[in-house]
Amino acid sequence: MDRKYELLSKYFGYKQFRPGQEELVDAALSGSDVFGIMPTGGGKSMCYQLPALMMRGITLVISPLISLMKDQVLSLKNSGISAAYINSSLTLEQLHKVYSYMADRRFKIIYVAPERLFNEGFLNTLSKLEVSMVAVDEAHCISQWGQDFRPSYLKIPQFISLLPVRPVVSAFTATATDEVQRDIVRLLELRSPKTVVTGFDRPNLYFDVLRPGNKTDKLISLISERRDKCGIVYCSTRKDVERVTEALLEKGFLAARYHAGLSDEERRRSQDDFIYDRKNIIVATNAFGMGIDKSNVSYVIHFNMPKSPEAYYQEAGRAGRDGEFAECILLFSPKDIATAKFLINNSNENEELSEEERAAVTEGDNARLDKMVTYCNTSGCLRSYMLRYFGQNTEDFCGNCGSCKNESILTDVTREAQIILSAVKKIGDTLGYTPGETFIIKVLKGSGDKRIAELRLNDISAFGMLSEEKTDRIRSIFDRLLFDGYCRRNEFEGIVLTNKARAVISGEESIFMTERLSPERKRKKSSAAKLTVGDAGLYDILRAVRMRIAKQQGVPAYVIFSNATLQDMAEKAPVTTEEFLEVSGVGQVKAQLYGDIFIEKIKNYLSVI
Repeated sequence: MDRKYELLSKYFGYKQFRPGQEELVDAALSGSDVFGIMPTGGGKSMCYQLPALMMRGITLVISPLISLMKDQVLSLKNSGISAAYINSSLTLEQLHKVYSYMADRRFKIIYVAPERLFNEGFLNTLSKLEVSMVAVDEAHCISQWGQDFRPSYLKIPQFISLLPVRPVVSAFTATATDEVQRDIVRLLELRSPKTVVTGFDRPNLYFDVLRPGNKTDKLISLISERRDKCGIVYCSTRKDVERVTEALLEKGFLAARYHAGLSDEERRRSQDDFIYDRKNIIVATNAFGMGIDKSNVSYVIHFNMPKSPEAYYQEAGRAGRDGEFAECILLFSPKDIATAKFLINNSNENEELSEEERAAVTEGDNARLDKMVTYCNTSGCLRSYMLRYFGQNTEDFCGNCGSCKNESILTDVTREAQIILSAVKKIGDTLGYTPGETFIIKVLKGSGDKRIAELRLNDISAFGMLSEEKTDRIRSIFDRLLFDGYCRRNEFEGIVLTNKARAVISGEESIFMTERLSPERKRKKSSAAKLTVGDAGLYDILRAVRMRIAKQQGVPAYVIFSNATLQDMAEKAPVTTEEFLEVSGVGQVKAQLYGDIFIEKIKNYLSVI
């Protein structure tokens, strides 16, 4: 057997490579630089972990993600591979111990934060070792046009130049436009790299954009339908994280919170509760999730619109890493645009950047925000929009997104638009200022709100003009008018008309909007319900065994076996060690560690059915 296949089976439990992996592995082993652009869950880590085992020296993996380092090292050790990490989470004593073990050549793979590359102790230790490969993970961080630019990445080529012999340099990312890809090759000084783009598509993910009148109520409804599932809820601000978490806890959900304003201890506790399945929901800002390799996340709901397609696709991509059906739902409101702009304009204060560089980063951030807003407002296929953004040609219909799964029709909403725009003008004329759209909608609905009566707005002709319309539909039309520029928000969040509104109010211009006809789709049944030989009964038994072992060892359940491995195990129902090794994701090390336990449970199950 080819040695790479032998190691693939022994340590990782796979009989074959995923698309693109073998090409990159072979290129690295031949001494060529490599560049892999693969979607989240596409198996990027295999492209440097497997060559690392076959190369003479050590492999350095440069990553900005402390959580990823810990997770990957834990998984490698559990598979029988020696590895360590170097980052700010280590004490001085732990750091010296890692250096000592490195000097003794006990590790094959070392994960290191970019800020630690020029540490004197680290460089002194490396000077005595052979570095066969430097793998740069999250390589898009080197580009000012990437969504997470980190100046420390720009120093990686200088670090590589300090090594006695230039190693193979490999770079990997999940989200990079053509421009960012060119930046990565140029700034990392890759030499004629073997480049593999496996595509950005994640067919198992369902995408949808919803525009609820009350986001919190809608979120609670969505999670109630998925009560037994594991999910992430992303919010743009710490305030929303606190508010949403409190609302979920009041409804009895097992939810944890995570944002940069919490203590290190609470963030660690929240992350561990989620990773170890003590709580099945985590509500977080984008401070959470980078590098988290939790495979059983069944849904990711964005309570607010992210600042860029890259950020959204990366965060949404934390669902369904096991290849099973998962959902990515975005709850959109035009207010999200103002929040995103505020965050962009107040987040580029990095002292390492010059004023010119900060201006360039802000310009890029605003350009990406425009693309994200368009995604939220498109009536076309959501998946094809995202894939084309990343430069991948695709069909106009995917069959697995909100736009494609629901019947829709182009509707003339000119009459409603005229009423809304006229109401904005009349309320403004009456008050001398205009409030936000929520208050305006109350007037249009004929609300008995005490404040409306006090302001005598129940006397204007617009009062109750849309009383028969659903609030969500009025809000959707309002959103369309804002997006198309017929009205806008002023600095006080009040709605004001633009010059474009005149043509609509006078009847010279018509407004059309795509509306869904069918009710919200029924979710697909989980794959566990579709198991054949090993039905959900065996699958549940295997999950319980995995959880017991994980608790005994103090590791996340997916480190023992992923959901996909358990499902394959339930279908194949192995009763011998040889059969157990045929399960996808079971290597020799794990077969020796856990085979007898799982085989015994499978035999017991089969004896009574």
